[in-house]
Amino acid sequence: MDKLQIVLADDHTLVRQGFRKILEEQTEWEVIAEASDGRDAVRQTLDLKPHVVILDIAMPVLNGVEAARQIVRRLPGAGVLVLSMYCREIYVTQVLQAGARGYLLKDSADRELIRAVAAVSQGRSFFSPAVAKLMLDDHVRDLAGRGISDRYDTLSEREREVFQLIAEGRSNKETANLLYISLSTVETHRARIMEKLDVHSAAEIVLYAVRRGVVT
Repeated sequence: MDKLQIVLADDHTLVRQGFRKILEEQTEWEVIAEASDGRDAVRQTLDLKPHVVILDIAMPVLNGVEAARQIVRRLPGAGVLVLSMYCREIYVTQVLQAGARGYLLKDSADRELIRAVAAVSQGRSFFSPAVAKLMLDDHVRDLAGRGISDRYDTLSEREREVFQLIAEGRSNKETANLLYISLSTVETHRARIMEKLDVHSAAEIVLYAVRRGVVT
């Protein structure tokens, strides 16, 4: 079986070495390149086409958010995982809008890195538990402040199935195949979900899903 190929980018050599050691303890995984800045990470990713790209959010020349945006736009099949020191929703939002599938806090990366890489390599989302809790707490406070019920409860059973698959990063075609429904039906469900939840992009759907505990 072919190995899972990974590009690892961080401007600190010792950090890269530590992460590489953790990753390559998985015998079926291989770090095929390292980068110390965002621009080099983009270049190597486009050249090598790995399954997963791990990006530090704060890198010289080109930061992790912009590097993720360029990689996803030009190589949409790659699973992008962003590492950060910051447990703040504004950073998570920027990372998701850039198209990354995961957000992992550096202070917990030694315990969660394997789970995170496995998730994004399978097209699923991953967030450090502290990040997921922060987003859920913010969501609950927001609902309480506006005095409204959770719109998620208005979704039908099928809409909830489609919602989760979207939040996991599945395409409309993948969703249709998994649920044995037509592509046009998926598109109709997706439009209704966005209208009911008052969200306007796939990134907002992922944020909503994390806050609601549908994905982690």
